[in-house]
Amino acid sequence: MALVRWWSLFFAIAVTLLVMFFIASSTGIAFFEDPTPLMRGARPVAAVLGVTLLVADVFLPIPSSIVMVLHGTLFGPVIGALLSLIGSVLAALTGFAVGRAGNDAIRRLVTEREHQRAGALLERWGVLAIAVTRPIPILAETVAILAGSSPLTWQQTALAAAAGSLVPAAVYAWAGAHAATATNHALVFGGVIAITGVLWWVGTRVTGRRDPVRKP
Repeated sequence: MALVRWWSLFFAIAVTLLVMFFIASSTGIAFFEDPTPLMRGARPVAAVLGVTLLVADVFLPIPSSIVMVLHGTLFGPVIGALLSLIGSVLAALTGFAVGRAGNDAIRRLVTEREHQRAGALLERWGVLAIAVTRPIPILAETVAILAGSSPLTWQQTALAAAAGSLVPAAVYAWAGAHAATATNHALVFGGVIAITGVLWWVGTRVTGRRDPVRKP
């Protein structure tokens, strides 16, 4: 029960992000549904815009998978994947920065013991959690924000985000470069989530063997 308030904070952040997404979506702004028209302009502008949209996905309901597919369509599988990778890592670091900035507020919401225990859990599992949640909306942002209040470093966060974003960025860019249909996009997303699940399972086994939980 010691971490009940911490988990409540986790869900509160996730719900807050979800509400923000719904509010933004209700404005009727077109690129929240499909940023394709915006990114069909000049290539350099589209590259900057695509990366910016992926970073904005921390706070706004940007369809990041569509942005990544468009990167592949406009720039090819290699450059497209690189742009998506950069955008996803910067998004994770943005969430991490928000958590760092709000660390004092988080400490006021939980006890010192809860903060220390949660920090220990995030230090042990945070890198894996950041990596495997990158393709998952809401969870990716929530984990990155909470990681900012943990002992994890900026370097660890960046490397974890890069590891977790590499496969989705490459797969979506490939789909875009090969003009995959909407149905195929859905299949690609399902494949990315499946790969994420496998990586989580493997990661928990490896981490558990390296750092077994010590019983009191």
